[in-house]
Amino acid sequence: QVKMMESGGGSVQAGGSLRLSCAVIGYTSEDYCMAWFREAPGKEREGVASIDSDERTEYGDFVQGRFTVSQDKVKNTLYLQMNNLRPEDTAMYYCAFRSAPAWVRRQNRCLTMGGFNIRGQGTQVTVSS
Repeated sequence: QVKMMESGGGSVQAGGSLRLSCAVIGYTSEDYCMAWFREAPGKEREGVASIDSDERTEYGDFVQGRFTVSQDKVKNTLYLQMNNLRPEDTAMYYCAFRSAPAWVRRQNRCLTMGGFNIRGQGTQVTVSS
């Protein structure tokens, strides 16, 4: 059973930075997608960034070069470095995991393929103006 646990959220002023971490425990799949999503009150869930087992990354359009997703396969940890944060980035951020064979990933983008059946509890990010 895969478990995920986020950390690193907090409150910052606009223009500041945060680094989110997600400890991934128990996965054995060599073919996967991992992603960061965010949810804010009154808004639909948004895909922030994803990375797959081949290190391919994707970002939501709103990221505009401000965030970087990465993974440490030795530490089994997923990261999201967020720079130049804006008040509209305020949300609960959570990491998610799904197995994804290579042929699926060739035909679909991780960030939009859905089926992320494992997720963490989330970490709150609040950006003040």
